Amino acid sequence: MTTAYVTCPLCEATCGLEVTLDGATVTGVRGDRDDVLSQGYICPKGASLGALHHDPDRLRTPLIRRGGELVEASWDEAFAEIDARLPGLIDAHGRDAVAVYVGNPVSHNVSASVYLRALVKALRTTNVYTAGTVDQIPKHFSSGYLFGGAMTIPVPDLDRTEYLLVLGANPLVSNGSLMTAGDVRSRLRGIRKRGGRIVVVDPRRTRTAEFADEHHAIRPGADALLLLAMVHTLFAENLVRLGTLSSHVAGVDDVRELAADFAPETVTEATGLPAADIRRLARELAAADRAAVYGRIGTTTQEFGTLTSWLVDVLNVLTGHLDREGCAMFPLAAAGQANTAPGKPFRAGRRHTRVRGLPEVIGEVPVATLADEIETPGDGQVRALITLAGNPCLSAPNAARLDAALAGLDFMVAVDIYRNETTRHADVVLPAPSALERPHYDVTLYQLAVRSVANWTPATLTSDVPQEWRTLLRLSGVIAGQGPNPDVDALDDLFAADLAGRYGVAADDTRRGPERIVDLMLRAGPFDLTLADLEAAPHGVDLGPMRPRIPDVLSTESGKVELAPEAIVSDVPRLAAALTRSSAQGPGPVGEASGGRDLILIGRRHLSSNNSWMHNLEPLVRGSNRCTAQLHPDDAGGLGLADGDSVTVTARTGSIAVPVEITDTVRPGVVSIPHGWGHDVTGVRTTVATRHSGANANVLTDDFALDVPTGTAALGGIPVTLTPTP
Repeated sequence: MTTAYVTCPLCEATCGLEVTLDGATVTGVRGDRDDVLSQGYICPKGASLGALHHDPDRLRTPLIRRGGELVEASWDEAFAEIDARLPGLIDAHGRDAVAVYVGNPVSHNVSASVYLRALVKALRTTNVYTAGTVDQIPKHFSSGYLFGGAMTIPVPDLDRTEYLLVLGANPLVSNGSLMTAGDVRSRLRGIRKRGGRIVVVDPRRTRTAEFADEHHAIRPGADALLLLAMVHTLFAENLVRLGTLSSHVAGVDDVRELAADFAPETVTEATGLPAADIRRLARELAAADRAAVYGRIGTTTQEFGTLTSWLVDVLNVLTGHLDREGCAMFPLAAAGQANTAPGKPFRAGRRHTRVRGLPEVIGEVPVATLADEIETPGDGQVRALITLAGNPCLSAPNAARLDAALAGLDFMVAVDIYRNETTRHADVVLPAPSALERPHYDVTLYQLAVRSVANWTPATLTSDVPQEWRTLLRLSGVIAGQGPNPDVDALDDLFAADLAGRYGVAADDTRRGPERIVDLMLRAGPFDLTLADLEAAPHGVDLGPMRPRIPDVLSTESGKVELAPEAIVSDVPRLAAALTRSSAQGPGPVGEASGGRDLILIGRRHLSSNNSWMHNLEPLVRGSNRCTAQLHPDDAGGLGLADGDSVTVTARTGSIAVPVEITDTVRPGVVSIPHGWGHDVTGVRTTVATRHSGANANVLTDDFALDVPTGTAALGGIPVTLTPTP
C-alpha cells in the first residue's frame, strides 16, 4: 500500500487529494487535510479519480479508421497515417485548411496546455478554436481593454471580504470558476462569520443562492441592464468613491454619461427586478467597507457577455472595491503569470474569420463559426481538424450542424481519452495518459487563485501511453515535415530554449518535458521558487494572500484603468435597443394551436458533471436522471405537465425531448436544461454515458446568437417553445 498526494485536475478548484494505492490499483481517494489551499475539501469529481483511471472505456491504444471503422493500431501506424495525409493536405490547400479545437480539460493539464503552443506554431493556422468561446472569452476581452492584459482578471478576495455580489455563478457547484478557491463553502461561511452578506442574482435559485442571504431571480440575459442601472444609481446619489484608485482611472465621466439613460425604473420590466431593490443593492455595495462583485458563466455566455463582464469591474472600481484587501484583487501566481512584467496593450480583432467575419480574441476564433468554415468552399476552407481533449459536438452551439460538418472533413486527428461524440469522426485517435499517470502543475488556474499557492504533482503511476507532451511534439514534427518519427527530445530542447530566451532564465537541462518548463517558469516568477522546492513540499507551498498590484499590473496604453474603452462601450447602444425587444419580456401565453408555451432557455451545472466526459464514470451518474427540463409549477401547469412527463423543446436550430422536473427554483418563463448530455449516438465507446444518455441541450442553442464584440456563443437566453411530447 502506498499514498500519493495529488492536485485534482478535474475543475478549477485545484483541491489537494490523498490517493491510496495497492500496487497500481487505486483503493481510495480523499481530501488532503494538509493541502495549502483546499485543506481537506473534496467533491464527488475528485473522489472519482480512481474510477476515471480504471475506466475500461478509456483509450490506451491508438485508433485508425479502416473500412469506415475505427480499429486499434500501433503508435507507429497512427503517426504513419498522419504523415501520409496531413502534410500533403496542407501543401495542397494551405495552412488555414487545418483547424484546431482545444477543449476545457487542457486548462487542467500542464503537458497539454504548455506544449499546445508547439503544435499551433508548427501549424501556423489562423483557425484556432477553443471551449473558451462557449465559456469565458468576454471576460478576457473586457479585462484586456480595462487593465491591459487578457489574464489580468480580478477575483474576489473571498477570505477577507464582507459583502459578495454574485451574478450568474454557482460556486458551491462549480467550486469556483475564473476564481480558483478550494472549499468555497467554508470561504463563504467565513463571510458570514465576519458579519458579512452574500447576494446572488440568477434566474435559478441555485445551491449558492440557497446558501446566500438574498437571491434575486433576474430575467435571463438582463444582467448588463441591472449593473448599468446600479452604476446610474451610484452617480445619481453621489456614491462614487474611487479611493486609492483615483489617480489610476480614466473614463469615469464617460461611464457617467453612458449610464444616464439607464435609471432603475427604466430597466425594471426587462430585468424583472423592482427599482427599489436595484437602488438598494447599489447603496449596499457602495456602503460596504470590503466588497466584491463576481460574475461567471451565466454572465459570459449570453448576448451581452462583454458588457456584463465589463460592468462587473466598473462597479468594483466606482465603489472603491478594486485592488484592496477584501475586495476584487489581482492574483499573483508563482509561475507563468504574464502580468508580472510590462507587456503590450491588449488588442482583439487582429484578424477575422473567413465566412462571417467574427473576431479573433487571444489568438482564438469563435467555435460558433467552425461549421461555416468547414461547409463553405473557397480559399482557406477548413478541410482537416485536430481536436485536443474537446467534444464540440456536445458543447458547441447548434451542435447537430457541427456534428454533420465534421462528417464531411477530409481528415481528422483527435488526442483524447475517449471515443466520444466528437472523436468518433476522427481518422486517427491518439490516447493520452490518465490524470494519475502524468505530472501536473496548474499554470493557468493559479493565475486566478484567491490565494497565492504552488503545488507540484509528480506522476503517481507509470503508463505505456506516451505523455501528451511527447505526443504533441511528435505531431508537431510531422506537421513540420520531419516525417512520422521526428526526434522528440531534440524538439523538446528547442521548445525549452525558446521559452528560456523569452523568460531570460536558463533552462535546467537535467530535466525534460513539463518538469523543465515548470522549473523554468518558477525561477522566472516573483517568489524565488524552483521545482525542487515544490518537490520537497507534497502538500504545496503557501505564498500568502493577494496583495494590491496597481499600478504595476496595468499595461494599457495610458497606464491606467481604462473604464470606458471604445471596443466595449460601442456595444452599449445595442443594449439600449434590447430594452424594447419582445424577447426581453416575460413568458408567452399557451398557444391554442400548438398547445405550446414560449420560454427562455438557460443551462445549469451539477457538482458531479461539469463536463460531458464525466458522464462515463459510474460514481458521477448515480441517482435520478439529472438531464431534465426544470420548469416552474406555473409553466408546467399551463402545459398540463407532471413530474417525469416528457416535453419537446424546440428552437430555431432543432428540437429535443426531455423529462420534466417541476421546481420553484426557476423563475416563471424559464426552462433550465444542463449541458454536456446527448450520448445516444452510434460509434462511441462510453458504456456508462450511453446508459445515461440524456439530451443534448446544444441542439437548441443558436450559432448565430452571439455576444457581438467577441463572437462568443450565447448559450443562455435562447427563446424556445415547449410542447408536451405525444
